[in-house]
Amino acid sequence: MATLAVTNSFSAGTTIVAADMNQNFDDVEAFVNSTPGVIQNSIVDAKGDLIAATGSDAVSRLAVGTNTYVLTADSTEATGLIWAAPTTGDITGITAGLLIDVTSASGPVPTIDVDLSEASTSTSDADGDYFLVTDAASAQYKLTKANIALSGFNNDGGFAAGTVTAVTGTAPIVSSGGTTPAISVVTNDAQLILNNTIFN
Repeated sequence: MATLAVTNSFSAGTTIVAADMNQNFDDVEAFVNSTPGVIQNSIVDAKGDLIAATGSDAVSRLAVGTNTYVLTADSTEATGLIWAAPTTGDITGITAGLLIDVTSASGPVPTIDVDLSEASTSTSDADGDYFLVTDAASAQYKLTKANIALSGFNNDGGFAAGTVTAVTGTAPIVSSGGTTPAISVVTNDAQLILNNTIFN
């Protein structure tokens, strides 16, 4: 920053003439208004205005920016600064273990795949336990044991036994065992074979 220097200095008992005083006043005025060596409060006009350098020993007013804008360096601007809308970044990777929770994240969130092969095996059979499933559209859901039972699974992880409501076919009908309902067959000179026993 520039320093104030006046042309004339005076000591006690020295006669001071008007010309010398006027020269000193001119020096002070030039320092304040021209150099400038001080910054006057009139350089700013509004709340939030900033004083920024435009070069060596040179300053200027940077007007307050728009609400939510951020101050950004920009060498093409006179002050080297500009108020600009913040840019939105992207998440390019997440390093974490299982059970990742991204429900509280804001902004663009990448797709996160869960590798079920990394999950530990549990023998729990409580009704409140959850099972992670993925549907045909790759949407993920959690199901309780009761939900799975309603979906046709039994507690052993297989499909629950259903109910046979009708049997159609061409005689003879052969029963191969297993869970089989009672079957009534009306025959007309045909054979019914049940468990390898022929009935006429």
